[in-house]
Amino acid sequence: MTTPELEEREGREEREEGEAPPPPPSPLKPRVTWQRLTILPAVLVAGLLATWLWFRQADLDFVSENALSDGQVSKALWQHIELTAISTFFVLIIAIPLGILLTRRAFRKATPVAMTFANMGQATPAIGLLALLVIWLGTGMKAALIGIIAYAVLPVLSNTIAGLKANDPTLLEAARGIGMSPMGVLSRVELPLAVPLILAGVRTALVLNVGTATLATFGGGGGLGVLITTGITSQRMPVLVLGSILTVALALLVDWLASLAELLLRPRGLEAGT
Repeated sequence: MTTPELEEREGREEREEGEAPPPPPSPLKPRVTWQRLTILPAVLVAGLLATWLWFRQADLDFVSENALSDGQVSKALWQHIELTAISTFFVLIIAIPLGILLTRRAFRKATPVAMTFANMGQATPAIGLLALLVIWLGTGMKAALIGIIAYAVLPVLSNTIAGLKANDPTLLEAARGIGMSPMGVLSRVELPLAVPLILAGVRTALVLNVGTATLATFGGGGGLGVLITTGITSQRMPVLVLGSILTVALALLVDWLASLAELLLRPRGLEAGT
């Protein structure tokens, strides 16, 4: 080996020795940190505790005590949770399958019609829609549930359609190329990729349902709106404050639970840096 070749080889070895080794892959960050798990619940607990302590020393008159006694508060809270849970369940079984159907080639032409009806449900003032349903169906939880469902279908439906349409066509073509059936492509490729947008729509619908359920009292559906309307009509601030605080606390709690579900159900491969 000649001298120039030896010098070139020695120089190459020195450069290789001087190069820093590649950095190790950064560990995956945990999806749920202790801050996300504890901060909001701690704030909610502190707020509810402060409300309870205020009521312990508050001088309530006969009307306020009558509105808050005999389990009226727990009954209204349970009715509100029931309205939110049932309406959200029906929103999911209506909006997600419909969104999947409207992204299939045979039904794409029906998308504008379906979106028009979904937009009408949310564009109509909630109290007006509830009044029309009460005229049609009479008072009770049934009319309130239909009104809440109609009001919350839009975010889940639109996000399902947007999430499925945003999928990379080359990935879908590759899945078909390896022999996957249309149902296999949908369940193993399309839906997992669309999960973040779908869950964002579900989270929005949940918070909407908690707020809209307060209007169920005008149709005889119960809920925390009973306390709010009682406090307004009787001009009793403690009753109004309690109903409002419980509604806000429930909405924040539902949003917190939905955000955790959104993090935990998001496919790991879609996260940045994975």
